[in-house]
Amino acid sequence: MKMKCKFLGGADMVGRMGMTMEGDGMTALIEYGLSPTKPPEYPLPAPRIDYAFLTHSHLDHCGMMPQICGKNECDLFTTPLSAEISELMMYDTLKIAKAEDYPQPYTTGDIERTMKSVVPMTFKDQITINHIDVTMLDAGHIPGAAMFQFDKDVSTIYSGDIHTEPQRLVGGARPTDCTNLFIEGTYGGRNHPDRKTTEEAFIAKIEEVLDRGGKVLIPCFAVGRTQEIMLLLRNLGYEMWVDGMGRSVTRLFLDYPEYIRDVKHLKAAKRKFNEVRNANSRLSAIKGEIIVTTGGMLDGGPVLGYLNAIKDDPKSAILLVGYQAEDTNGRMLMEEHCVKIDGEIVNISCELQKYDFSAHADHTQIVNFIRECNPDNVIIMHSEAREAFLPDLEGDFNVILPNTGEEFDLEF
Repeated sequence: MKMKCKFLGGADMVGRMGMTMEGDGMTALIEYGLSPTKPPEYPLPAPRIDYAFLTHSHLDHCGMMPQICGKNECDLFTTPLSAEISELMMYDTLKIAKAEDYPQPYTTGDIERTMKSVVPMTFKDQITINHIDVTMLDAGHIPGAAMFQFDKDVSTIYSGDIHTEPQRLVGGARPTDCTNLFIEGTYGGRNHPDRKTTEEAFIAKIEEVLDRGGKVLIPCFAVGRTQEIMLLLRNLGYEMWVDGMGRSVTRLFLDYPEYIRDVKHLKAAKRKFNEVRNANSRLSAIKGEIIVTTGGMLDGGPVLGYLNAIKDDPKSAILLVGYQAEDTNGRMLMEEHCVKIDGEIVNISCELQKYDFSAHADHTQIVNFIRECNPDNVIIMHSEAREAFLPDLEGDFNVILPNTGEEFDLEF
């Protein structure tokens, strides 16, 4: 069976993912996200959708789903954990739009209808839609993240975001034989440093900063990175605080222990961290030693208040542990050592370091994963450096580098 595929976003860039598959009287949508820039950037408009699939709950994959499921009232297949966290992200998107005076991309009613449309699946579950067998596979990356395998005449896998190596929070994705493989290429041309070495350097820096009398501020993404850092630091004997949406996400993770690599360790880490619940505890956190808080790119959330409190202290340090997109405070801090707080540019005098704790597979890991899946066709998406894969793949596979808005046919 021929399927017409079209990326509505995210094919040749990281962010605002979305792809339609159309054939045999059915149109399905896999992911529909937004890029949290200022203002936010959205994928192309989607046609009428019969079925929707969501790989995981990061905003660039889930953020615009209410615009589809809230209006089309189509089934949304995802893990129950991804559904619950996505709901948090969707309401937060409306909150930010209101605060920043952006047009709201959907309504609270759309979110409510989207949640009612969820058909929960978990890893190894299989359903049949329109004579196509759909199996959910573990993608690694973050808790609840899935790949989808579509089987009719041939086997097709759509990866979403993946990590092939175990992290403290989750295990890694496993390759599966297929004919067509849609694979993310976020780290095209780049490999991660050794994770153990990175963790040791990170902890050594924390100890160095605290020994000299400073405080450590760790801006983190709420979903995945906050919990990974908490797990890493759980055995340190310092006064540690966690603030922002990461607290709610941690509680949701613990509600779904089947998606966590070691739930006992995550419970232990949660106990080691003091939770900021109000203005008074926020003042206590500022007097503490280590603060893990959203937002990860320093553009909003509690992090700006903490940053303002330590910005003039050269003994203190900001340790970045996530991607800093262009036009964000985090990127400005890295490039110019200043940030925007309450509309004003302020200089930052404390130390700044960045560490690679990525939850994505790197270049070599992606190439190895592709080779072990042994597909005929490799479709590389979610990347600004897709051409970097060509020397490793051309000649062995038919490599497709689609552009956003461009249709292409595949045998399904």
